[in-house]
Amino acid sequence: VLRGGLSEDDSEEEEEEEEEEEAAAEEASRQKMGQKEEESTDLVLAVDDSLMVFLPAEPPDLHIIHQRIKGNMEVLQDFVVKREEGRTRQEYLALLRRDMAAYYSYSDFLLMKLMDIFPLPELINFLEANEVPRPVTIRTNTLKTRRRDLAQALINRGVNLDPLGKWSKTGLVIYDSSVPIGATPEYLAGHYMLQGASSLLPVMALAPQENERILDMCCAPGGKTSYIAQLMKNTGMILANDSNAERLRSVVGNLHRLGVTNAVVSNCDGRQFPKVLGGFDRVLLDAPCSGTGVISKDPAVKTNKDEKDILRCAHLQKELILSAIDSVNAASETGGYIVYCTCSIMVEENEWVVDYALKKRNVRLVATGLDFGKEGFTRFKDRRFHPSLKSTRRFYPHTHNMDGFFIAKFKKFSNAIPQAQKGNLAASPAESMQVLLTAPFSLVSDEEPAVKAATPSAVPDTIREPQTKKRKLEGSKVDKEQKPPQPALKKRRSLQAQRRPLKAGRPSPKMMRPQVPTRKKHRVKLNGQ
Repeated sequence: VLRGGLSEDDSEEEEEEEEEEEAAAEEASRQKMGQKEEESTDLVLAVDDSLMVFLPAEPPDLHIIHQRIKGNMEVLQDFVVKREEGRTRQEYLALLRRDMAAYYSYSDFLLMKLMDIFPLPELINFLEANEVPRPVTIRTNTLKTRRRDLAQALINRGVNLDPLGKWSKTGLVIYDSSVPIGATPEYLAGHYMLQGASSLLPVMALAPQENERILDMCCAPGGKTSYIAQLMKNTGMILANDSNAERLRSVVGNLHRLGVTNAVVSNCDGRQFPKVLGGFDRVLLDAPCSGTGVISKDPAVKTNKDEKDILRCAHLQKELILSAIDSVNAASETGGYIVYCTCSIMVEENEWVVDYALKKRNVRLVATGLDFGKEGFTRFKDRRFHPSLKSTRRFYPHTHNMDGFFIAKFKKFSNAIPQAQKGNLAASPAESMQVLLTAPFSLVSDEEPAVKAATPSAVPDTIREPQTKKRKLEGSKVDKEQKPPQPALKKRRSLQAQRRPLKAGRPSPKMMRPQVPTRKKHRVKLNGQ
């Protein structure tokens, strides 16, 4: 007998019962774990199924897409020979656009716009150029140093550089540097300005002269303003304006650092500027734009622009360019020029705006003075622009290795604002282009319509003769209905006035015969009264 009053048999039975209970508990736990595993596998399968529905199983192979783009490009260049049977050109273009959107990460809207501007081989070069950053360029501040001295000082600091090109006397291109270019002692002393190559071109086209009054309507961050002051040798006056007060801080800092003393900074809306101040010799308008020419700097432009953004920018640019033209004095001895530029390649923001200004103001396009760059469009899809838009210039990253840019230079020949005439109002773009093409841009041609409008005053004298016969007939009808005595006296006087030239001129009997019965008729009527 064991402790607790239990025998050995009883203790064995209890142990067996405990073992059975533990075994049952283990089986129950195993069943629960099995159910959980089944549920978890079902959940994973469900999640995987949902992923298969909404997300691709594998990311697209960019290498395959790139090869397909090349293949489709070859087919489209020789479509008749290399195309597949039953495939249309539109199907190839749709597939190419979809592949380019996936490979280069562009929106479908922007790709369609670019395909309208560039031929397909050039479009690929443009898209590839936007994936590579533009070279770093600086502009020498000749108010404080010379380009040769600046280049030698930077080379001594470990900077690898070259002159920008034959077209620029102040630019330097930086290949690599062992020191930060924006923090060298020369930079802090104002010996140079970090500035893109394309932003030098508008100031070169403006060609400011010494002792002039110049307006930079959208001046931030001040690179073009300081370049204008440099070319003017700190003479005259520059009004540096920008509508954004925050951006004017960088303008003030750069002007102080570079030693510019002939600039006045203002914070006004450019559209109100003729009312604020006018009479400038030259105006530079670097208008706000969609930024489709600087995609390498801002890749977000690939996807965040749509049709409304383009048209909104174009509307603002049209308002600004009219204000810029109105701010210029056409009677200036040395000036009267306006330079319009954007960092966009869209036709709606460039040629369309320039063509609008040609219609609305007394200006004409002149040569920009730049011996390189592509000519602007004179026709685009169903639109026709003035032939003088050939003098505008376009710059692309894949051809000139600089940001996409557009430059147009106007010459204002009259301060008068032309008024729209009813006869010249065109309802459709085609009619408006026809009116524009028939009107040459010269001062004489603009005065001719005024002369022609003044000449019709003599025309009514030639129309008075046939009206006398009508008055006779109408007078006879009125006499039948109304019989006042005064009209009869007036008719007698008119008949007497008609007899006088007959007596003086001794007319032939043939001319006298038709007048005799008319006189008798009037006498009968008078006797009847």
